[in-house]
Amino acid sequence: MKFSKRLSSLPPYLFVEINRKIAQKRAAGEEVISFAIGDPDMPTPSHIIQSLQEAAAEPVNHRYPETAGLEELRSAISAWYLRRFNVELDRENEVLPLIGSKEGIGHIAFCLIDPGDIALVPDPAYPVYAIGTTLAGGEPYYMPLNEENGFLPDFDRIPAEVIKQARVLWLNYPNNPTGAVAGLDFFERAVDFARRNDLVVCHDNPYSEIHFEGKPPASLLQVRGAMETSIEFHSLSKSYNMTGWRIGMAVGNREIIKNLTTLKSNLDSGIPQAIQQAAVTALESPPEVVGRFIDVYRKRRDLICEVLEDIGLEVKPPAAGLYIWAKVPQGYCSAEFAASLLDQCGVVVTPGTGYGQSGEGFVRFSLTVHDAVLVKGLSRLGNWKNDKNPFKAKTK
Repeated sequence: MKFSKRLSSLPPYLFVEINRKIAQKRAAGEEVISFAIGDPDMPTPSHIIQSLQEAAAEPVNHRYPETAGLEELRSAISAWYLRRFNVELDRENEVLPLIGSKEGIGHIAFCLIDPGDIALVPDPAYPVYAIGTTLAGGEPYYMPLNEENGFLPDFDRIPAEVIKQARVLWLNYPNNPTGAVAGLDFFERAVDFARRNDLVVCHDNPYSEIHFEGKPPASLLQVRGAMETSIEFHSLSKSYNMTGWRIGMAVGNREIIKNLTTLKSNLDSGIPQAIQQAAVTALESPPEVVGRFIDVYRKRRDLICEVLEDIGLEVKPPAAGLYIWAKVPQGYCSAEFAASLLDQCGVVVTPGTGYGQSGEGFVRFSLTVHDAVLVKGLSRLGNWKNDKNPFKAKTK
């Protein structure tokens, strides 16, 4: 049996491999605690579930939905962007609901990339930016995100010959996996860079609502001129604990939205309407709904950082997002340290190299671990021994 060459160019998806390793350990009778995957452990709020249940009983919602989504949902998305970011969107032409933002992120490359084209992709980054590019026949060019530059890409270091072939610039702030936050000044530089070089900016913004200090994170679309060249992906998964319902959105430049709609209409049959109506309820919820989740995540962030510092890791508490990007102890690479935690403590973390070569030297901890499990996991981490330097004292 012969399969397409494009599939042979893809590595196994990072979290599929992590789940496989966890399953192997558990099948052997070992208790494993995972800090690896950013899947909110708290349930979808009850008023959203009630809305979904009521909508599911309506016969009109038992039929095929439209690719463009319900007008009611597109209106709710537009209203939310106006309240949250002061960004005005035309619900008819600048808003497209998605079957989770990952679906749109994977498909947008087929609208923007031809074989031989380049996409500028952060490193480290969510793997789907590069995977979508590769599937569309393009080539990712990796922009290093280093601690020294605040985990922001340096556009001046991209070679001119690469820029000439580039069609897309990927950004993601608040950032996964580093937890970095970008201000409007950076977004202004990014939009200017894109306009000068005829690039489309794709900004993945699903973590904007999970923030702990300072001003709430911005939208790229707040920048003057961004609508001329940009699209932003957002999701209800992280903010309203709706990962299992698969609901997100793409907003921005109308030509990009039009082409993504055309592609999707040929590939899927839209989002179940009951889920769309639940999304309307979520978007119309008062800010206190998400605020309760933020309080939980903030406490978890502080507890995890305290334990990591105690066992000798260098860590900076993130200002936003669901992840802690911790520097591994001296003498370890990312994979070695992750393996050491699994072997010694039965704790799973994601090695930084799972997100790209520039992730070397770091591991990612997720805040989406139920409190009782979190306490047990942190207790185990506190007993970790530095087997590269067993005499090294722990530091507070």
